[in-house]
Amino acid sequence: MLKIAKSGTKMTKLEKKILSLVSQIPKGKVTTYKIIALKIGDGHLARAVGNAVPKNLNINKIPCHRVVKSNGQFGDYLLGLAKKIKLLQNEGIKIKGDKIADFKSYLYRF
Repeated sequence: MLKIAKSGTKMTKLEKKILSLVSQIPKGKVTTYKIIALKIGDGHLARAVGNAVPKNLNINKIPCHRVVKSNGQFGDYLLGLAKKIKLLQNEGIKIKGDKIADFKSYLYRF
């Protein structure tokens, strides 16, 4: 079973489900808050996805840096935007300005 957070951290079932989905995003791909929200059944839950992602205490196994905005912009990251960009680039994702270049080619849908 996937370890979502360190013991003692309280997470809702929804947050656990969100982080479980995030763990499935392949290296070199990204997905959006909205795509995850749609996968859990309601596109209006994108904000809930955005609130759950920073609760990830296992960033080595749950690649929350691979979750971005629907327009290809990066969104926030627990370790800072520069680190998120570096992690994405290390996976082969091309960056142009403040967005992912050729965004659709890197987009992962569940």
